Amino acid sequence: MNNSNSDALYIKDRKKVSALIINVLTGKMSVLDALKEYPKSLSDPTLNAAFHALVHFEADEDLRNKDSLYRDEQDEYLEDIANILSRGESLPFNIIDEYDKYHKESLIYPNMDKKTVFERLKKIINL
Repeated sequence: MNNSNSDALYIKDRKKVSALIINVLTGKMSVLDALKEYPKSLSDPTLNAAFHALVHFEADEDLRNKDSLYRDEQDEYLEDIANILSRGESLPFNIIDEYDKYHKESLIYPNMDKKTVFERLKKIINL
């Protein structure tokens, strides 16, 4: 984990995202509502990766309903991300790199609603 001086700027946002992820996992909040409240920082690779993880959580709904092992692993993965963010720390580079490999641009953008999320996803996955 890297807790450099630049990370200190993102601690508050990371802790907020941790709470959003936990609220989604516990069913207190939908993914769409969490994305609406997501910090708009485009410069923190950790926040970008966590955003992608939440979007994938939503996109995998059908698979999650069919495969309980996949659902449990994805829940555990998001819980691990939330635990790291709750301490204000950056995510490990391997997690960030996995999302950067497939998503060159950040999905975070100012106007967040179901239509814009799906339009952006369709563009990214070439539908």
